[in-house]
Parts: sequence; C-alpha cells; structure tokens
Amino acid sequence: MLSMLWSLDRKGVLAGFAVVALLGAGIVLGSRNLRDFDPILLTYTFGVLFSAFAVAYRYAVWLQRPPTKLYLRRGLQILVRGAVLGKLFFMLGAAYKNLVAHRFIRKRGQMRWVVHFLIAWGTLLAGAVTFPLVFGWLHFDTRADDPQVYQVIFSGLVIGEFHTRSLWRFVMFNLLNLSAIMVTTGVLMALHRRLRDPGSMSRQQFGNDIVPLLLLLAISVTGLMLTFSMHALHGAGYSILSLVHAVTVSATLLYVPFGKLFHIFQRPAHLGVILYRRENEAAPPAVCRSCGEGFAGAMHVADLKQVMGETGFQWGAHLDCCPRCRRRALSLAQGRAMLRG
Repeated sequence: MLSMLWSLDRKGVLAGFAVVALLGAGIVLGSRNLRDFDPILLTYTFGVLFSAFAVAYRYAVWLQRPPTKLYLRRGLQILVRGAVLGKLFFMLGAAYKNLVAHRFIRKRGQMRWVVHFLIAWGTLLAGAVTFPLVFGWLHFDTRADDPQVYQVIFSGLVIGEFHTRSLWRFVMFNLLNLSAIMVTTGVLMALHRRLRDPGSMSRQQFGNDIVPLLLLLAISVTGLMLTFSMHALHGAGYSILSLVHAVTVSATLLYVPFGKLFHIFQRPAHLGVILYRRENEAAPPAVCRSCGEGFAGAMHVADLKQVMGETGFQWGAHLDCCPRCRRRALSLAQGRAMLRG
C-alpha cells in the first residue's frame, strides 16, 4: 500500500490537494462559514471532494504527456503571438460550435447530435443547480414581510425574487426534473442505438460505454422518483429513494475521474488543438526530401518529430518524406527482405 502511494505522480498529487483546498475554502466562504451548509448533504460533499482530487490528479498527469504538453505549450505561444484579439474571437467561435452547439457531433449524424446534446446539457444543467445547493452557496427563503414571495439567496446576497404562484417558481423548482428528463431521454436513445446497431456493438466496451449511461440513467430516474413520491405518494418511500439516489450519485462521482465521463474536462482543451490546426494550415508546408513536394504543415512535422523523439521512437528521417514516398520506401524494404529470404 505504501509503495503504491509513493508511486503516485507528485505533480498530480499536489494538483489534487490544491483543487480540494480551493474547493473546501469555497464551500466554507460561500456558505458563510457553513451557516447555510446542510449537514444532511455531507455525503454528497465528500463525494465531490474525492472526485475533484481524482480529476485534478488525472488531468495533471494527462497534461504531462509529451503530445498534450506540446499542444498546450504551442497553443499558448500561438495565442499570444500577434493578432491576439482576432485569435480570441476565433476561440470564442470555436467554443460556441464545439462546447455549446456540439456541431462536431452533428457531422456524424443528426440523431447522434440530439442524443449528445440532451445528455450533455441535461448533465450540465443538473450540475449547475445541484453543486451550489449542496455547497450551501444557494438556497431559497421566504420574504419576512410576504411569505408568498421566495428569495433566491446566493452566498448571503439576495439575487432574485419570485411569487409562489408564478411561472418562474415552477421553472426554478423543476430545473432538476427538467435536466433528469433530458438525460433520461438522451440515455435511452443512446442505449437503443448501442444495443441494436451492429457497428456500435462491435466497438463498444461495457465498462467504458454502457456503465456511464446506466449511472446517468440511475441518477435521473431516482431523482424523478423522489419528485413523484413527494407529490403523488405524499412522501411514501421517500427516505429509501433518497438513499438510493445518494448511492447512485456517489457512485457516479467516483466513476467520473476513471471512466469516459472524464472527457467532460478534457474537451475544453481541444480548443487549443483547433487553434493549432488553423495556424498549421496557414504555415508553409514541409517539403518531402525524396520528391520535393509539400505534404503537411512544417510546424506539425517538426513537433511530431520532437514528440516521437521524447517517447523513444527514432523515426525522424521517415517523417521528412511524404506519405507516398514512405509507402514506396516500405514496399522496397519489404521486397528486399523477401529476396533475402
């Protein structure tokens, strides 16, 4: 056990503790020294803190990989090198297309886009409501002079009000139900495709592709059952359902750093890759040393040679040739090997 702890990446451990410390301080300060913190939600808070540590650890380790580190360093260099404002606008546009509208999924099919959009935005909406409530940053209270008016209080400050009979009250108190319906719909559509489409079935893995969908479905369904129990069954079975819901949420939080859902945190870094590709396409091409034709961006070829050298692959000479010349050289080498055999 001790040897396993010593084998952990030091930068990753430091990043994990730093994120946990910042999040813990944010919880204390945002809840006004825990005055607005509900101890009943302590289980969720510990789950979030552990998940935050693991996510920060894995992210720090991921950033240290030669390809990721090079993309990060080169992306920052490109961003600050001339026409910064134009590049920032380009990044904002790329963020909208990829992180908001998810257009990269639409290229693979309209139905896949609908599924991904429902799951992604349903999950983000649930997180945007749940985490501030769990941390004690957000709560609702009635106004002292009018009990029919609810106040939205964030970190002790009143940021809004709504009447108990208003449409805004219905929306505010049903955001989690709306997110659960979105996620449930998206997950059922995704499971239908993954369990019936031969192409998806041949490529998918249960732990990596099916388990996250089942976890999201369990959270959404148990959350909706809590609402059903409260309004339709007058609270019957609510305590058991709340325990089941807490277990499914905790299991999902533990799964996030180690499974497919980790791409939620990786995806924003892809904006740097998009900027890199744009800069590489505008740069002069690399020239093949065999035929003299341009075949790829010179920056990309130079960076690829550097990364492959750092990872122990000594193929730098082959990367100076275009794909056609590399295939020709490979065919000649195979022919000579067959003649010797």
